[in-house]
Amino acid sequence: MAHHKSAIKRIRTTGESKERNRAARSRVKNAVKSMRETLATGDAAASAVTLNETMSTLHKMARKGILHRRTAARRISRLAKAANALKK
Repeated sequence: MAHHKSAIKRIRTTGESKERNRAARSRVKNAVKSMRETLATGDAAASAVTLNETMSTLHKMARKGILHRRTAARRISRLAKAANALKK
């Protein structure tokens, strides 16, 4: 157990950020999962709507530091490529 005041505070803040990060990562996973499910149906219009929502979520998480910005860009690129393939 920590004895210094600063160490006690760090334990507390680390726990808080850990919970926040866990929820954010879960939000990313759910967004990508729903996008993949929409792509599997083959509906181009629905996938375009879901893609916008997923892109927004990924950009937000990259901005907050949950994901690296290039990781977010790579995932968005791959999902957009799959969504555009449905339009053809």
